[in-house]
Amino acid sequence: MRHKISNNKLSRKSSSRKALLRGLVTDTIKHGKIKTTKAKAKEAKPILEKLITIGKSKDHNSIRKVSEFIFEKSVVKQLFDEISTKYSDKQGGYSRIVSLGQRKGDNADLVILELID
Repeated sequence: MRHKISNNKLSRKSSSRKALLRGLVTDTIKHGKIKTTKAKAKEAKPILEKLITIGKSKDHNSIRKVSEFIFEKSVVKQLFDEISTKYSDKQGGYSRIVSLGQRKGDNADLVILELID
């Protein structure tokens, strides 16, 4: 029975899925927006929101928590210096998903996952 299990498996093993989500979140923080499928964006958005919320408290423990998920030190520094100060007065809703339509080859729903300015 699936009691309170809400994550989408994305047709991957757990290690591959975690690496995929880690890459999506890292690239979203680095570039500000990414183009991906709807299912992947819906899984990456809550993780991105939680990391930005953790980044708002700039203590040593929060840096460790974020560094466990994001391996690139430059992206962690960007999260704590630029992004967390930009959203310091906001209580959530740091990102959005914008629909683009279907991909031509396999008819998958394409979206843009972006940080709100």
